[in-house]
Amino acid sequence: MPSRQIAVLLAVASFLPASSAASETIEDSSCGCFVSNGTNSGYYAKHAFFDFRQQAKYAGVPDVVQDAASVASAPVSSDFFKTDAWTGFWDIQTWDNNKGAASDKNKNTGLSKDATVYMINSASNIYIERASNDSDATFLTMRTKRLQDFQTAAEFQTPGSSYQFLSLRMLARTVGAPGAVTAMFTYLGSDDPAKVQEADIEILTRDPRSVIQYTNQPSDLPDKGEIAEATRNATLPGGVAWSDWAVHRLDWTPERSVWYVDGHEVASIAFQVPRDPSSVNFNSWSDGGSWSGNMTVGDEASLQIQWIEMLYNSTDTGKRSVSEASRVGSGSRLVRRRGSHGACKVVCKIDETTDVGKAALVSNSTGSGAAASARAAGVGGVLAFAGVVSAVMHTIL
Repeated sequence: MPSRQIAVLLAVASFLPASSAASETIEDSSCGCFVSNGTNSGYYAKHAFFDFRQQAKYAGVPDVVQDAASVASAPVSSDFFKTDAWTGFWDIQTWDNNKGAASDKNKNTGLSKDATVYMINSASNIYIERASNDSDATFLTMRTKRLQDFQTAAEFQTPGSSYQFLSLRMLARTVGAPGAVTAMFTYLGSDDPAKVQEADIEILTRDPRSVIQYTNQPSDLPDKGEIAEATRNATLPGGVAWSDWAVHRLDWTPERSVWYVDGHEVASIAFQVPRDPSSVNFNSWSDGGSWSGNMTVGDEASLQIQWIEMLYNSTDTGKRSVSEASRVGSGSRLVRRRGSHGACKVVCKIDETTDVGKAALVSNSTGSGAAASARAAGVGGVLAFAGVVSAVMHTIL
């Protein structure tokens, strides 16, 4: 290690309490705000975590609904999707892509955009699945399957469009046949395609398993064609495939959208960054169009998720789960980036902690004098000594 780094670290260490070496977790209710790491770090008012890994009592793979008329009205797959932890934050979608009268692009079908297959979302395609028959480990599955006359699909989202800037993560993989799209994204719709605001991660199962598409939508408009500045087709780091379990992360900030896989930055786009409050969405679908491709009849694909975690700002209290509400330490205010966290006196983090889904203390300025300084210099040192300490610690670790 260079002598200069050693000197800086020793100087910093003299201010730290003996227990600061470990990022001990604390309750969200003790946090005033949360800070993310990465190349475009930000401050956020709220933290939410949804864990699907130990839900064996709800596990079971439902039959695919074969009758198109019954797909949208199918019940949820288990009581898990009736719990406050789920219904308080997420809405399962049952819309379809039938626009009624034939459109200009789809004169024969009347389907949306350039779709060639009738697609219907169903609650029966979202379920808790065991990792293996003899295991209590589970994950959430979002299934899409091509039937003879239609495609059955899956989508859930937040019920309101009140999320404005976030750090969104999922431990997930995509499995199955070519012709599907699985995605995690923010979304604010519009009747005018040019006014749609969306930051997304999209996995196309017809693509090589080493690449994922990252976009600030729109990336293709009728009067402009493809917009190259809006999208990146990125290679995954370290030989990871989208069919492997990996942590996929989207940081949407006022300056840019940044995407990570297992902590490695894979894409960053400052062009047409979403500006306004949006919903948070997950889906698994195909419509036979130019983007998804056409899935062979009888084939299926799935997005499988072990957990979802978010740091986020919200423009209102919105709809949230009982468990999440009890863990959120702050109100619905917006917390702006870098140095403007204002009244937030207890700053927490979720990155590089000992337990996924839990927060750890970064700084605490609720006290006074030396004690407060020591607490502020504690876990991580992100704020107390600005970028110098962070850079040294990152180099060492």
